[in-house]
Amino acid sequence: MARTESMASWPLSVHLPLGALPTAVPCARMYTRVVLDEWGMAAVADAASLVVSELLTNSVQACSGPDGRPRYDGAVLPVVHLRLSSDGARARARVLVEVWDSVQHAPVARRAGPDEEGGRGIALVQALSDRWDWATVPGWPGKVVWAVLQALLQQMQHFAVSVRPDIRLM
Repeated sequence: MARTESMASWPLSVHLPLGALPTAVPCARMYTRVVLDEWGMAAVADAASLVVSELLTNSVQACSGPDGRPRYDGAVLPVVHLRLSSDGARARARVLVEVWDSVQHAPVARRAGPDEEGGRGIALVQALSDRWDWATVPGWPGKVVWAVLQALLQQMQHFAVSVRPDIRLM
């Protein structure tokens, strides 16, 4: 979470726990789109769902072994958590994306070669968000990686009018 602010700064909030499996990523992406649409922030859904996809993919991979299978803790499937929050501001709405997992090591940005399929996730998160970071949290066995995206009212209003002319955000 953006550690400089309390959760009171983010009155809109939802949480989705998911098994640390590759199928969690498209589920989280769709969930993000639905939630942001419900909050009237469909204009940032593309960027937010891409950030969610990249952060969740990293967490699922961190919870997996070299063979791509989840690292079970005993008989328990590892779980990743997605939390979406918004300040609900009218003029400059912010969306906070948090992905929690059970692995403490930092996400690492790498420089992908031109023919590599992966390795660009953190660069995409950096490009699409206003700020991002990660932290360990006392009492939590792993880490949280978070990103803040901001949408201007004009962007949201333009998007809403182009999709649903009957909607007015002011």
